Amino acid sequence: MHPRIEDYALIGDEQTAGLVGMDGSLDWLCLPRFDSAACFARLLGDEENGHWRIAPLNADRCTRRAYRPGTLVLDTEWETDEGAVRVTDLMPQRDVAPDVVRVVEGLRGRVTVRSTLRLRFEYGSVVPWMRRADGHRVAVAGPDATWLRSEPPVRTWGEHFGTYSEFTVEAGEKVAFVLTWHPSHEPRPPLTDPFETLESSVADWQAWSARCRYVGPHRDAVIRSLITLKALTYRPTGGIVAAATTSLPEEMGGVRNWDYRYCWLRDSTLTLSVLVQCGYLEEAEAWRDWLLRAVAGDPADLQIMYGVAGERRLPEFELPWLSGFGGSRPVRIGNEAVKQLQLDVYGEVMDSLSLARRAGLPAKPHMWSLQRVLLDFLRSSWRQPDEGIWEVRGDRRDFVHSKVMVWVAADRAVRTLEVLPDLIGDLEGWRALRDEVHREVCEKGYDPERNTFTQYYGSRELDASLLLIPRTGFLPPDDPRVVGTVDAIRADLEHDGLVRRYSAEETPVDGLPGGEGAFLVCSFWLADALHMTGRTQEARDLFERLLGLANDVGLLSEEYDPGAGAQRGNFPQAFSHIGLVTTALTLYGGEGAG
Repeated sequence: MHPRIEDYALIGDEQTAGLVGMDGSLDWLCLPRFDSAACFARLLGDEENGHWRIAPLNADRCTRRAYRPGTLVLDTEWETDEGAVRVTDLMPQRDVAPDVVRVVEGLRGRVTVRSTLRLRFEYGSVVPWMRRADGHRVAVAGPDATWLRSEPPVRTWGEHFGTYSEFTVEAGEKVAFVLTWHPSHEPRPPLTDPFETLESSVADWQAWSARCRYVGPHRDAVIRSLITLKALTYRPTGGIVAAATTSLPEEMGGVRNWDYRYCWLRDSTLTLSVLVQCGYLEEAEAWRDWLLRAVAGDPADLQIMYGVAGERRLPEFELPWLSGFGGSRPVRIGNEAVKQLQLDVYGEVMDSLSLARRAGLPAKPHMWSLQRVLLDFLRSSWRQPDEGIWEVRGDRRDFVHSKVMVWVAADRAVRTLEVLPDLIGDLEGWRALRDEVHREVCEKGYDPERNTFTQYYGSRELDASLLLIPRTGFLPPDDPRVVGTVDAIRADLEHDGLVRRYSAEETPVDGLPGGEGAFLVCSFWLADALHMTGRTQEARDLFERLLGLANDVGLLSEEYDPGAGAQRGNFPQAFSHIGLVTTALTLYGGEGAG
C-alpha cells in the first residue's frame, strides 16, 4: 500500500529537506539544494528509486511520532513484542556539507533493528558505485558522493545494490548513522559528531522558536508553521520555496502535478507580514533582500517565480521512469509557468516593499528606484490580459484579482509618497492610475445581478482570490459588494466547508483535464474574510476545522480532498502554513501578539 501524503514528516537544514514516512523510511531527499536531483525518490516511485528505512524487524508503521517541542528534530517510536525503540531524525545546519543524522535508541527490552539504504541519484535513475573507505561506505555516481558511517560500528553488507545493517539495542543503548553528501571530485568533509549535533540542533531550534511574539490561542500550531517556513528557507539567499516536493498530485491519478521547489512572488507579502508580526525581522529582511535581487532588471521581464538563488530559467521536463505518487503521472521537474505573465506579482512586490518600509527594515538605496520603474511599466501595461494568480494554462484573461493587485501597486506607491514626500515620484499620475483601475474593476469585474466580483471580466465564474479584496484595502470589509462576494464564494466554491480556488470542472479557464481538492490557503482566506465582515465566530469555527486537517506532526499540504479525507498536492506547503499564521494573527492578534 502506497503511503499517504500525510504519512510524512519534514526534516531539513535550511538548504534542502527530506520526508520521513511513518514506516521509518526517508523517501525523498534532494542534495545539496531543494531543487537538486533527488537521491531518494521512493515518494514518486518505488523502493528501487531510492530510500533509507530504519525500523524494527517485521514492523510496518511506527507506534507514535512527534517533533521535539519547538524544533525540526523528529522522534519516531516503535513498540514491539521484544521492547521499544526510538529513531531520531534530523538534518543539522551545515557548516560545509549536508548531513542526515539518524539515532536509534533502545527504550525497553532488546529489539533488533534493520537499516536499509538504497541510494539512487538523479531522481532514482542512477545506481552508484559502492565501496568501503576508512571504515565507512562510500557511494559515487558522476558528480555525487555520499559517505555512510555509524557509531558504534554495526554489521553491514550489500545486496540488491543497497546497504543493509542489522543490530540490536537494549534500553539506554544508542546507535547513530550519518549520511554525508559532497561533490565527488572533492575530499570527504569533516566528520560530524551525531550526538553533539543532536543536542545543539535541539537547543538552536528551541531558542529560535522561543522568539515567537505570538502568544494567543493555538500557539503550538503557529510555531509549527513558522518552523516549517524556516525549514523551507534557503538560508544562503533568504528565498523561501513553495514546498519541499515536486509532482505530489492535486488529484490522485491525475496530471495536475507540478514542481514547487522554487520561490513564488505571490507568497511574498503574506510571508513578510507573518515574519514581521511574529518577531522574525532577520528572516523578513533576508526574504525582502532576496526579492529585491530576484526582480532586479527590466520590469517587463518580471517573473512569477525564481530559483532559490534568483535563477530565472526553470525548464520543465518529465521523468518517465517514475510511476508517480499513487500512480499520478507525469512527474515533472522545473515549471513552465515561469514564462507566464501575471500582473498581480507587481502589486505583491510593491506591497511587500511597502510593508518592509513600514516595519522598519533597513532600506536599500535602490529599492525606491526599482518601485518607480515597476509603476512606470504598469502604467503602460496594466490593461493586458494575463494568466492570473493560479497560473492557468489556458487563454490569458482580464483576471479581477490581477487588476486589483495593479491597484495595490499604485496605492502603495501613493501612500509611500504621502508619508515620505522627499522621495521622487509622480504622485498625481499614480493617483490617477489608482483611480482608473478602481473604476474599471468595479465596472467590468463586478456582477450587480449576483452582487459579486467575478473571476475575470465578463465571466460568471468565481475565484477564491477575490476573498483578498478587503485585505488589500481595495474596498472596506463592510462594503455590500465585498460581503456579497464572500457569500457567493461560499455558495459556489465551498465543498464540505472548505474552499476550492475556482470551479475547475465547470470552466475551461485552466486548460487542464480533471479536478483538484479544496485549496487550504483559500480556506484560511475565507476565515479571514468572515472575520473582517463581522462573522468572527464562523471564522473561528472554520479555523478550528482547518487546524484539524494537519497531520499528526502539524503539517499541511497544498490541498485537501474532503471526499477521501486526505491531503493533496505538494508538501508541506508554505502558502498553507502562511495562511494558518495569518489567520491566527487576524483572529487573535489583538489578544495574542506581543
